[in-house]
Amino acid sequence: MSLEDRLYPLLKLYEAAPQALKSLAGRVYRAIPPGLRHGSAYPRFLDEAREVESWDAETIERYQVRALRESLIAASKAPFYARRFAESGVRPEKFESLEQLADYPLLTKQDLISQREQMLNPEFGPEHGLHITTGGSSGVPVGFDLHKGVSRPKEQAYLEAQWARRGYRVGDRVAVIRGGVTSSQASGGISFFDATRDWLILSSYHLTPERLPEYVEELNRFQPRHLHAYPSSALMLARGMEQAGLRLDFPLTSLLCGSEKLTAGSQCELEQFFGTRVFHWYGHSERVVLAAQGRESNMLHFWPTYGFVEFGEPDAEGNCEIIGTSFHNHVMPLIRYRTGDFCKPTLEAREFGWPAVEAVVGRDYEFLVSGTGRRISLTAINMHDRVFDGLLAVQFFQEQPGTVECRLQPGPHWQSARLEEIRAGLLAKLGDDFALSLREVGEVGKTPAGKHRWLVTTLKQ
Repeated sequence: MSLEDRLYPLLKLYEAAPQALKSLAGRVYRAIPPGLRHGSAYPRFLDEAREVESWDAETIERYQVRALRESLIAASKAPFYARRFAESGVRPEKFESLEQLADYPLLTKQDLISQREQMLNPEFGPEHGLHITTGGSSGVPVGFDLHKGVSRPKEQAYLEAQWARRGYRVGDRVAVIRGGVTSSQASGGISFFDATRDWLILSSYHLTPERLPEYVEELNRFQPRHLHAYPSSALMLARGMEQAGLRLDFPLTSLLCGSEKLTAGSQCELEQFFGTRVFHWYGHSERVVLAAQGRESNMLHFWPTYGFVEFGEPDAEGNCEIIGTSFHNHVMPLIRYRTGDFCKPTLEAREFGWPAVEAVVGRDYEFLVSGTGRRISLTAINMHDRVFDGLLAVQFFQEQPGTVECRLQPGPHWQSARLEEIRAGLLAKLGDDFALSLREVGEVGKTPAGKHRWLVTTLKQ
């Protein structure tokens, strides 16, 4: 297990400590070599991510067959998969070609909600799993387990390898606007320093015209090489600075934008304003597949050694659902997982010989509006703890600024006593200029096509 995973249970204590103590502890932690911090799996995955761009198709296929077989065998140990595989007549130990994967049943988010405990590999005890919950872009709370000592160092390695396509180097200074909570008060501080990584964390909840000069002042003081931001936050910053006639007094090496869709037009706007290249990628909390722009191309290429991607049947607009099978997570493998995300696959002008898509098709940027005019991205509200456990769906409803209703669709194991826990968790992110009400409902509203709506609002977005 990595040092990072061993220290993870102490994260809340670290975050609650005075800044001087955090800075001291962070500098000590940062001085530890990355291989020791992230564990022995980290250098292996980093080498793999750097080398795979030069692999031929035969080498990649051999790797994928082996990784898929290992994931399928690990999955077959769990009661849920054992039943499903037996019903489908498949035998993981006989898996020998990529084409055979189509014989295995698909996995849905509802399966994760209702069968998570039955999907855990009993050969690994609780000490090997790291439980994660996400409401994500769908508003459907999904819980799953990562593999300690494997999943997190793997993610770190692949992120660093793909960011390097835009000049990122390990140890570079980075400013971050990605949902970090700096204050639960509308008038609170906009930043804090994360000494463990030499990162400046800026609030994505306080980006208002009145406070924009504070952001520019903080950035000019810190002078990061890279800005790591939600696309919606980066656009709010750029447009606000342009309208106010503000500029950064240092050059950025890159703008790293993930977690939300980024249109070609928005990417061009950001690159023109900041005078640097944007790097965009697609991933999700379940860590099944990962795709990123190339060194030259803006198409998203799926890493063939991270996980195995398939595309569902195209709809009327040519969009296909992304279906993924995880590699390396043997605590809780996800086999042929329907992500609920859609894309437009392409075979044209691929920079690498990997599956590529023009774009991942997502909803437009969605915001809640506070009583003081702050715009809070729904992406930033995502909860990665167990606050939403026991719920089948979550939906926000807003008709006027500063007032929001959170509608909760209970699952079979829901406990109403947890309402105050949810209220506290949401208000810590929303802030004190919101009046929040919680309401349990039989079913949250959906689109005419039957899709879940994360936000229902009558306010102009």
